[in-house]
Amino acid sequence: MKNAPQPDAAVEIKKSAPSWIAVLALLRPRQWTKNLLLFAGLLFSQNLFHTPLLLKTVLAFGVFCLLSGSGYIINDINDRAEDRKHYKKRSRPLASGRLDVRQALVVFFVLTAASFYAAFNLGLPFLAAAACYFLLVLSYSWWFKQIVILDVFAVALGFLLRAVAGGVVIGVRISPWLLICTLLLALFLALTKRRHEYVVMEDNGTEHRRVLADYSVAYLDQLVSIVTASTIMAYSLYTFTASRTENLMLSIPFVIYGIFRYLFLVHKKEMGGSPEDVLLKDKPLIATIVLWVAVCVIILYLDGRGSA
Repeated sequence: MKNAPQPDAAVEIKKSAPSWIAVLALLRPRQWTKNLLLFAGLLFSQNLFHTPLLLKTVLAFGVFCLLSGSGYIINDINDRAEDRKHYKKRSRPLASGRLDVRQALVVFFVLTAASFYAAFNLGLPFLAAAACYFLLVLSYSWWFKQIVILDVFAVALGFLLRAVAGGVVIGVRISPWLLICTLLLALFLALTKRRHEYVVMEDNGTEHRRVLADYSVAYLDQLVSIVTASTIMAYSLYTFTASRTENLMLSIPFVIYGIFRYLFLVHKKEMGGSPEDVLLKDKPLIATIVLWVAVCVIILYLDGRGSA
């Protein structure tokens, strides 16, 4: 293992009464940032300042946060033995023993019921998108995460369904180009995460994630290179060909720099194991995302043309 503390042979199990802190940690709120993708349809359809649609998207975001939390519970139940061998994940509530499986399942059923009730009230198309996402999350936890290549495609499809859900909840058709960009960028994040896991957990990574045995650094680097080029090309074509102002091409440099910066962090700083941590902690990357959003808003909302 490189640049990571060796996990103990056994993890100290701390039995204690469940607390709201342990339950919140079980839901991984830091990873809810992925659900911000639901706002893409609102932004690119030029409805960002349309209050009723904005409120619907905020509610949809909340639904997906709850569904994500439910998915993480099932994932942690399935992986609690492997997580105890990981230098970071062994501190998770189930792996560390702060919560037991019965308690986690109670939280799971409550969150799932609340999620689908709220999704139903946001319309049947959104309910269908939410149900597809939920089934994908469960399928990933039980099957796809152990199948080479399909594991990263399942993760990417989850991002794609978020974008679709953000469109259907406000009744907007999402551009196929935007969906392709979403899929490719999600593949980029998933592949760089696998690379980080392979490098950092080199000595015993397969004990934590068995699918890593089917990967290699060289193979992952090849896939990342392909997806990187494809993402930049797809986004560029999206800005040129979608039915909106061509001035959106001015946002391309921010996308290129953001991807290059992320690759720098993965290769030189050995980051990338938690994309949400990278996006929340690296100041140049945060600034790039903020500037990209600002440029898109200025161009789209001053021009007044276009759809998502």
